[in-house]
Amino acid sequence: MLIPGLLLLVWLPASLARHSPPLWAGAHAHAHAHRTPRCYLPEELPLGHAPPHLLARAARWEQALPVALVSSLEAAARRRRRSGPPAGAQCPVLQPEEVLEADLHQRSISPWRYRVDTDESRYPQKLAFAECLCRGCINAKTGHETAALNSVLLHQSLLVLRRRPCPPAAAGPPMPGAFAFHAEFIRVPVGCTCVLPRTS
Repeated sequence: MLIPGLLLLVWLPASLARHSPPLWAGAHAHAHAHRTPRCYLPEELPLGHAPPHLLARAARWEQALPVALVSSLEAAARRRRRSGPPAGAQCPVLQPEEVLEADLHQRSISPWRYRVDTDESRYPQKLAFAECLCRGCINAKTGHETAALNSVLLHQSLLVLRRRPCPPAAAGPPMPGAFAFHAEFIRVPVGCTCVLPRTS
């Protein structure tokens, strides 16, 4: 997974510049178009959207777990709101006969839940972030939490696009609200696991 991600990180900035010369394109701007991402106006590209040429090619964020989970998490949240107040984030008592058909995050002895993280300056705007439900881990024999082990988050590096304001143009009219996309890696918590405590 790391090699495709690194290749995508190399390709995206080049693609942003190659496909998108600056909107204030004068002779000086064209000379630097190969290294300057295009600037967009808010009416050109609303929040939550990215340049179409990026989505149509290698940048397939919908296949990444933190993106793919968002729709099901939002649907589950709507069902919970209709059925009553949400349950608190508590370390559960593990009862094997009740979780045999459950998802991995519910069967784990370091269980976790997901929440939807929203960032309007990022594409994708919404990502599923994991949260550990226990400080310790669940004893497989008793089903109760034990402090003999610690629950810790597992992270995945994910390539995203970040909307940032465009610098003032050296030539041409000012463009209030103009922005460009910059590729960057972020660390996304995707699950939890059990580890030995650092101190006994």
